[in-house]
This record gives sequence, structure tokens and C-alpha cells, in this order.
Amino acid sequence: MSESMVSGKKSMPLHWKMAIGFGVGTVAGVIANLYFADAGWLETVTTYVTDPIGQLFLRLLFMLVIPLIFSALVLGVVEIGNPQSLGRIGVKTLLWIMLVTTLAVTIGLITVNLFQPGVGLPEDVRAALIAQGVERGSEIAQKGREAPSGIQLLLNIVPRNPVAAAASGDLIAVMFFALMIGIAATVIRSKATRSFVDVCQGMYEICLTLIGWVIRLAPYAVAALLFTITARLGFEVLVQLARFVGTVVTALGIHFFIVLPLLLWFLGRMSPLQFFKRAEPAILTAFSTSSSSASLTTTLKITEESLGVPRSVSRFVCTLGATANMNGTALFEGVTVLFLAQFYGVDLSIVQQITILGLCVMGGIGAAGVPGGSLPVIAMILAMFGIPPEGIGLILGVDRFLDMCRTTVNVTGDMVGAVVIARGERGVLPTQAPAGAD
Repeated sequence: MSESMVSGKKSMPLHWKMAIGFGVGTVAGVIANLYFADAGWLETVTTYVTDPIGQLFLRLLFMLVIPLIFSALVLGVVEIGNPQSLGRIGVKTLLWIMLVTTLAVTIGLITVNLFQPGVGLPEDVRAALIAQGVERGSEIAQKGREAPSGIQLLLNIVPRNPVAAAASGDLIAVMFFALMIGIAATVIRSKATRSFVDVCQGMYEICLTLIGWVIRLAPYAVAALLFTITARLGFEVLVQLARFVGTVVTALGIHFFIVLPLLLWFLGRMSPLQFFKRAEPAILTAFSTSSSSASLTTTLKITEESLGVPRSVSRFVCTLGATANMNGTALFEGVTVLFLAQFYGVDLSIVQQITILGLCVMGGIGAAGVPGGSLPVIAMILAMFGIPPEGIGLILGVDRFLDMCRTTVNVTGDMVGAVVIARGERGVLPTQAPAGAD
């Protein structure tokens, strides 16, 4: 996924371009807010130049989310349910993914509710922010009044018309439909079904390519979105952003240093200290590349040679985990959605937060294992709950560092899962490290 080879010469890495876009947009926006807040030209620039640029980027993300989620979930279920792909281990892998991802998102939601990083904007600034568009404000209020609850929320999971659900952005219904299609595809082992799965594979690869192209526009979108927000809000927005980064890192740290070692100790019966010592090369690779897919070869090598997991287990669990076991990504998605809800003053009920938890669990499974792969899912969830998606511009400015952190959690979760599942396979995991592992 490197963008450095286009015409045979090296170009600046994307994350540096995004950092520059973040800096330029933020500094220019703060200066504009300090010295030209009441100038007519500033409102013209934000309304007709920077805001449309940011909106175009968001629309490109929205365009990809439905085909990406549908194809990824269908492929994930087909691979898990394939009897030739270690059926019993596949079920255990699915249970592991659901367990660690649910724990991760729960930690994220608890952390963001405790720290409330999006709370603290002055009321006049918040009022001006919400009042930027009366139409958007009424839309948010209307969605809050019409939010389903109880049995209706459960019924809405099953779409009456999957095409209409996709058109209206009903992500839960689309995910349910994709899961049903995937389950049926694992049962019907025909040539036609295989062709359909190949089409889904092609769609998934196309979406990954398109995401790569769209992400290349991110530096300009970051600059435009950050200029728009900081020009209207001033320096206060940077304080909120710093609190957001601290909250995400804290939640990821709890999952990485507490939850995963406990699961490793009790279920995998391996010393966490020994695990981290042996898994260090794969963890560092994940941190530096920000991509579970790019780290896969190193992850497989370390899991088999250093952690002693049999190849039959490691190749299934780690390969599937590189696209489906995104517990760090799911945690990040949950924190981001609640942070922006707090930032824009959108109250979310307990039922809505539980719904977000479920969406993030499934979104973590469907997110692409490449840098920026979670952005379309976040954008769609924001829209579903009436949270202005323009706020994603704040996140893009610091996303590179947070992507490195959550990818580290993702890959570590894959290796811990391989150890746990191998131990459950009649204790096939050796108690001692392989020769030369240390």
C-alpha cells in the first residue's frame, strides 16, 4: 500500500503529508479565528471552498462503506464456516473474535464515558457549532425523537428490503443480510456459489484499491476540514483533540496490557512476559506499518517459530485475524463516535450506545486491514446517529499515530488468539519456547 512508487522516484510518505495538512489547516484556522472571525470573506471561504472539499472526501468514504462491509462480512463468514478450513478451529476463532472485540469496545465506551473528552467546549461555542446549520440541527433532533427502542430495535436488525436498507445507510440491517448470505454460501457448495464468492472477493479487492486512492486525498481533506473547524471554533478544539488522543491511548493500553495478558494467562496458560518477549518483532512490525495485512508474514513467522503454535492453527487464525479480528480498530471506532457525539452535544441513550457497541464489533470484523480502513465505517456510524460527520476531520489529523497503536493491538490479539486456540486443541502448544526463540 505504499504510495512512494508512482514514477520511479520516492515521494513523501502519506502520514507526513497528513501531518503537514493537519498543521497547515490548524494554524491557518486558528489565525483566521483570532484576527478575522467577523470577516465576511472568511465565511465565504469556509462555506464555498474548504467545507465542500471536506464534504467531497466524506462522500467518497460513504460511497465505499456498503460494498466494503458487505463483501468483507460475506468472505469472513465463508472462510470461517468452510469445513475444509479447520471447521472446529473456525468456530473457536469466531468465538475468540467476538469475545475480544466485545471486550475492547466495552472498554472504549466505558473509558470515553468516564473521561468525557468531548465535553468542555464553552456553551457559546457549542451553540454556534450546532447553529451552523439549522437544518442539520433539526435533523439531529428528529432522529433523536424517532430513535427506535426495545423490540422495534431488535426487529429492525432484519431488513424488509436489503436494497432499501443499503440505500438508507442502515448499517445493522446490511450487516445482518451479509451474515445470512455468508452462512448460506458456506452450506451451498456449488459452482454458482463459488462464483458469487469470487465476485465478493473481487468487490473487496476493488474497495481496498479505491480506499487507497481516497486516502491519498486525505492530506488536502485534513487541511480543509481542520481549517473550517478551527476557523469557526478557535483554539478550544485543540484541547478537545488532545483529550481524545489521551482517551484512545488509555483504552488501548488497558486492553493491550491488562485484558490480553489475562486471557493469555488463564486461557492460553502462557506467561505474558514470555509472550511479549517472543512476539516483539511482530508487534514492532505492526506498530511501524499500521497494517495488519502488511504485518501478516511476520506475524505468521513469529507465531509458528517463536510462540510454538502449529502451522495448521496459526495460518488459519492469523490469516483470518488480519481481516476480521480488529479489536483495537473496533475500540477506536467506539471511542471516536462517542467523542464526536459529546463534541457536538448529541446525547446518546444507553440503548443507542449498546447499538454502537454492536456496530463497532461488526465494523471491526468488516474493516479493511490497511491504514485508514476503519474510516468508512466510522463515517457511516456517525451519520446513522445524527452526528455531523465533518468532525472526522479532527480525527484524521492524529489518525496516523492512533492507527499505529490500534494496529499493534489488532496483531497482538491475533497472536494471543492463536496461542489460546492452539492450547484448546488438546494442548498442542508446547510449554517451552522452541529452540532459538529467545
